[in-house]
Amino acid sequence: MLWLALAPFVAALAAPALVAALGGRAGWVLAIVPATLFCLFATMVPEVANGAALTAGADWAPSLSIRYAILLDGLSLTFALLVTGIGALIVAYAGGYLAGHPHQGRFLAFLLLFMGAMLGLVIADDLVSLFVFYELTSITSFLLIGFDYGREPARRAAVQALVVTGGGGLALLAGIVLIRLTTGETTVSGLLAAPDVLREGAAYTAVFVLVCIGAFTKSAQVPFHSWLPNAMEAPTPVSAYLHSATMVKAGVFVLMRFAPAMDDTALWHTVLPLFGGATFLTGVVLGLAQTDLKQILAYTTVASLGLLVMLIGVGSELAITGAVAYLIAHALFKGGLFMVAGAVDHEAGTRDVRELGGLASKMPLTFLAALLGCLSMAGLPPLFGFVAKEVLYDGLWEAGGLAPATVVAVVGNAIMFAIAGVLLMPFVARAGTMPQQPHEAPPSLWLGPLVLAGLALAGALLLDDSVALFVGPMTSAVVGGAVDLDLHLIPSGLYPPVVLTFVTIGAGLLLLALHRTLRSAIVAALSAAGWGPDRGFDQVMGVILSAAHRLTRVIQPGTMRRYISFTFLVLAVALLAPLAVDGLPPLTAPDELAEPHYFVVLASAVAGLWIVIVARRRLVAIVSLGVQGVMVALIFMLYGAPDLSFTQFMVETLSVVILALVMTRLDLAAADHRPAGHQVKDGVIALSCGLGFAVMLYGVIGQPFDSRLSDFHLTHAYDIAHGRNVVNVILVDYRALDTLGEIAVVMAAGLAILALLRMGPLAHGASAPCSGSAAPASPTTTDDLRRREAA
Repeated sequence: MLWLALAPFVAALAAPALVAALGGRAGWVLAIVPATLFCLFATMVPEVANGAALTAGADWAPSLSIRYAILLDGLSLTFALLVTGIGALIVAYAGGYLAGHPHQGRFLAFLLLFMGAMLGLVIADDLVSLFVFYELTSITSFLLIGFDYGREPARRAAVQALVVTGGGGLALLAGIVLIRLTTGETTVSGLLAAPDVLREGAAYTAVFVLVCIGAFTKSAQVPFHSWLPNAMEAPTPVSAYLHSATMVKAGVFVLMRFAPAMDDTALWHTVLPLFGGATFLTGVVLGLAQTDLKQILAYTTVASLGLLVMLIGVGSELAITGAVAYLIAHALFKGGLFMVAGAVDHEAGTRDVRELGGLASKMPLTFLAALLGCLSMAGLPPLFGFVAKEVLYDGLWEAGGLAPATVVAVVGNAIMFAIAGVLLMPFVARAGTMPQQPHEAPPSLWLGPLVLAGLALAGALLLDDSVALFVGPMTSAVVGGAVDLDLHLIPSGLYPPVVLTFVTIGAGLLLLALHRTLRSAIVAALSAAGWGPDRGFDQVMGVILSAAHRLTRVIQPGTMRRYISFTFLVLAVALLAPLAVDGLPPLTAPDELAEPHYFVVLASAVAGLWIVIVARRRLVAIVSLGVQGVMVALIFMLYGAPDLSFTQFMVETLSVVILALVMTRLDLAAADHRPAGHQVKDGVIALSCGLGFAVMLYGVIGQPFDSRLSDFHLTHAYDIAHGRNVVNVILVDYRALDTLGEIAVVMAAGLAILALLRMGPLAHGASAPCSGSAAPASPTTTDDLRRREAA
């Protein structure tokens, strides 16, 4: 089973070659990979539905207790089916949508990379593996959102998504580290086996905050929600996949995965419903103000994610059942509706609902998919969205009656009902003035939406099977125990949740009738408010970039003297700072200083150092500097290490020769022109570094000597490496790659020096091209290209 999450990565490697050979048909071929994975996961459904949890793993970094391990229970298996099943439809859809695009191979490779990252996340058992795949989804989504990198809005949206979700991922990493430190558990299954350890631990609050930041940023909760609508700059297949069934639900998945070990606390039941409810209402209100089909779907996705978080926060068994059912329903209807929006844009040349109309007769198959998707979104029978809405109303009513969460759900669902009606208007309203004459989309564009719509219908009509195979096992995994669910497509009476459904429908019809007036009012209110989280992101990034520029001007002014000063200043602080905490180690004069020859060596080194400082000619200073290395070599010899002494002599001789050759070729001033203040500053830094190294080395040699490594080298230098010079054996055998790297560095430095010596001065006013300049903006998007080709 370990290879399951790796298959999409292998397919991604083959995508460019397949597109080059097959063109747009490559999408159908590549879709075989996720379709096969879907079938394999489907074979595991009966076993998991009976309560089994399938696991497998292999050591990754055993010394750090990190494994590549997978866990397939009701939660992870349902997500895996969504990722692979919808992924197969999206890959085929992208093959037709981007047919003829010069970068289609790259796009499909990015899409499959994201699929592998998302699949690895949802089936991960090891906590560190979970984080790695979690962040990989952010990186691959950055590549997909910024696919049209020639356009500034696409680049900005990609950076915003990466900063927000990647930053949240770092918070999740901190939470995972705390979990490992405080509980000792390294896997999800181990954590869920003893849930009270984390919940009752001293670090629970810190872990809760960090996990929530990671989940809220990924699942676009207020105030981190603005990245998701901006991500609609990506081509429509990205929106249909990432922003319906996969990436945006990664945060919800994390909350569901950790729920058994973190819920049942006041913090959980307060923070999650608060943020989830605020996000739900914000999403539907802003969605009602949009006129672009993709923007409408994006804001309603934000709203749906908020509803899911609110239900998870309520935490009762029925509320979790409602969250599970709604998650599945949302993945089916929202993925299909995003693909419908892309098909409409592809054929009509616009996504503006004010310009679209009369498409039902011209795109009948697309209209059928849109009708079923909108009915499920509105929560009407006989679609699975109706079942989800009924059970979540049941859960909210059972948890608190007409509590704030219930009111928020009714109000939000009423607005969602109205938005579903708006989404149908391009098909049923009077024909508008469209840039292109629309006709039915090719099969690759309508097949996916129809399949998802059919599944939403079949899931409701075969409700008992849906509950037994998917909703029940997933709910059991989230609540951390067995559940007994009894869901019905047709309500058995007029009990309160059914009344709430009628209230939702009535209010939704009223809002639909007034939607144009409401849209104008919301737009006016937003214009009057001015500031919002999206603008706040730009302000935060502006502050960060401004601070970075200021810091760069200080530490990167373009002068070598400043660079060297900062480098050695940091080194001095690193050496001396521990002394302020631990104090000086015991300093005793070595017994060898009583011997005359040792004293002569030390005195010669000090004399050479003094000559370096006072010398007026650089050549004298260079030769005197070599005295230090020669004295070190003599010390090695006096201690009975002639091989090491010989190596030191050779290195020091070559260093002096090379330095003398280079320095005599440079046009340097004969005297030191530094002001007295600079000389004092440089002297203090130099003395601090010297003192720090001296004290550190004294502390090191004062520790008990462990001779195991030395004994190994002495014993095996000849037997293994066939050399009697132990130092040389270490350099060219035991440290061969390290020595090769050092040689490469010296060679590169030598070539750079040679180039500088041979290069004449730059022409006055000449400047090098700026490699960091942005690519020229282009008004052509991927969607625009598709429209022109269709026309």
